[in-house]
Amino acid sequence: MKINERRRLQEWLTTLPTLVWLSLFLVIPTLLVFAIAFRPPNPYGGIGPGWTLETIRSLWSPGYLLIAWRTVWISLVTTVLCLLFAVPAGYFIARAPEKWRNRLLMLVIVPFWTSFLVRVFAWRSLLHPEGLIKKVLQAVGLAGPQATLLYHPSAVVLVMVYTFLPFTILPIYAAAEKFDFRLVEAARDLGARPFQAFCKVFLPGIRRGLLTAILVVFIPALGSYIIPDLVGGPSSEMLGNK
Repeated sequence: MKINERRRLQEWLTTLPTLVWLSLFLVIPTLLVFAIAFRPPNPYGGIGPGWTLETIRSLWSPGYLLIAWRTVWISLVTTVLCLLFAVPAGYFIARAPEKWRNRLLMLVIVPFWTSFLVRVFAWRSLLHPEGLIKKVLQAVGLAGPQATLLYHPSAVVLVMVYTFLPFTILPIYAAAEKFDFRLVEAARDLGARPFQAFCKVFLPGIRRGLLTAILVVFIPALGSYIIPDLVGGPSSEMLGNK
């Protein structure tokens, strides 16, 4: 009995720092935001006195429903595109020679060395009517002088895919690194085509990594507000902006 009590104490002591951290910086702020939803705004953009349900009722207005639908489909498209790029990338890095893996992972992590805002502003410059991308598309005849790349949902999706792609690659690579690729070779020996072996053996074998990748992309995408604000404009407003 003493041994069990000692183990429980050790478990609690080990878990306590994480529990305190999550309580202070996740649970309590979430409860505060939830409580603010029932407070009226003041004329200066702050929180007014008293309590109200008007904020909750306004969520059912046509304008909010349109923004909610736009938020969901942009987040879904971003998640799907990130997976389409990240799964082959994670597979390739996991199958690469060991001396190259760290270098390839470094290339994935390099964007984190730059401020998120700086990267979004860089894309804003690239997508500007006088930016490099517009000039290149005009030079090859894929865009006319009046074409606009900024302030459109496609620009939001493009920048969000760029932003969240590293977060998608890392969990998929972590799962692929532990995967036994001899199973894929065995499937090939039994007559499966390369794509069949990839879909029916490799993908189910890394399903936890796929689920993690989906969560770390889809959930932040739902709350994104800087990217829609800087490259999307009023026509691409999402719930985070509202």
